[in-house]
Amino acid sequence: MKIVAIDTYDVRFPTSRELDGSDAMNPDPDYSAAYVVLHADNGRAGHGFTFTIGRGNEVCQAAIEALAPFVVGQSVDDLGEFARRLTHDSQIRWLGPEKGVVHLAAAALINAAWDLAGKTAGKPVWQLLAEMSPQQIVDLVDWRYLSDALNPAEALEILSAALPGRADRIADLKRSGYPAYTTSPGWLGYSDEKLVRLAREAVADGYTQIKLKVGDNLEDDVRRMKLARQTVGDSIRVAVDANQRWDVDEAVRWMTALAPYDPWWIEEPTSPDDVLGHAAIRRALSPSGIKVATGEHVQNRIIFKQLLQADAVDFVQIDAARVAGVNENIAILLLAAKYGKPVCPHAGGVGLCELVQHLSIFDYVAVSGSMQDRVIEYVDHLHEHFVDPVVIQDGAYQVPTAPGFSAEIRPETLQRFSYPDGPEWA
Repeated sequence: MKIVAIDTYDVRFPTSRELDGSDAMNPDPDYSAAYVVLHADNGRAGHGFTFTIGRGNEVCQAAIEALAPFVVGQSVDDLGEFARRLTHDSQIRWLGPEKGVVHLAAAALINAAWDLAGKTAGKPVWQLLAEMSPQQIVDLVDWRYLSDALNPAEALEILSAALPGRADRIADLKRSGYPAYTTSPGWLGYSDEKLVRLAREAVADGYTQIKLKVGDNLEDDVRRMKLARQTVGDSIRVAVDANQRWDVDEAVRWMTALAPYDPWWIEEPTSPDDVLGHAAIRRALSPSGIKVATGEHVQNRIIFKQLLQADAVDFVQIDAARVAGVNENIAILLLAAKYGKPVCPHAGGVGLCELVQHLSIFDYVAVSGSMQDRVIEYVDHLHEHFVDPVVIQDGAYQVPTAPGFSAEIRPETLQRFSYPDGPEWA
């Protein structure tokens, strides 16, 4: 199977109008996707995207088009080789390497190739992965720069140990779903009344964890955290997310002030590149029981490796479209399993819930074999624009059954929200 053509789109949704997605670093996001369709010689198409929040989405689209020569006319039968072709070119690597816009573009193309593979096989991507042998999974990973923390032989042991019980875990997921938590009550631009109403609704809908955005004003955050705790009670976990707003000492001071309201974790307390800063924050907050989570903006598997080696995080937060797609996320899942850290993916953005559910299901079935302290973020925005949207029931993701990666956006949405000429923007 070869790619014969690609189409790209700049798709943007005006979420800033209602302050959906607002946080301390990004007060007015317009959820957006640099979107690609791979057309194969068998008549099928694979859909993929990378997520942005508006301005600059056209740069990601241009980077996808710049990578087209590495895709058009090429085979997608070996998805390990396909991914490495997009990330190993010497001249393209100079623009990264393996970070920034070119890495986001690679994620869109690699995820589209997996969508195509799933549709061709007639299976959802989680199932396609979960039915692979341990060696086939190991062969998907780019092992450069990882051997001091995890090597292919160790990964093979992890995957082989998870072989028994795969069928039972799939049956368990189909019965109960994969636990979700919701960020929908906690956007920073929402009023106190809206926070309370949405938090109350979240508990009624079966969620056992919610998340609040923090970091702009300490007095406001203390008030909002107190309101949330009073609303949901002591049995519901309340995580908080600073979206990289603080320096190290400021993060410790701010979270110490919120500690009386029992925050479950602090997410992205400082720069995602600051491995030692995360480690210092974790050490300082450990006596209070507040955990540290990060990963949404971690640029590649090497930074994840260092966060784990430095014992700098309690939760690993993969993102389906930040690193180079499925293949690099498999490496990160294996690293997390080696270091015994739960993976709780980031999914706050257009289409990210649809994608990352496949990775978490694969992790449970074929890698970690555990759902202890594991949840997938859920944000109740824009799912209606997807052909195969996520299904949440009783606070849990239901297992997707449609072939592919759940990445396909409806044609009428592509037309309406194309930027800058679609009707929504014109």
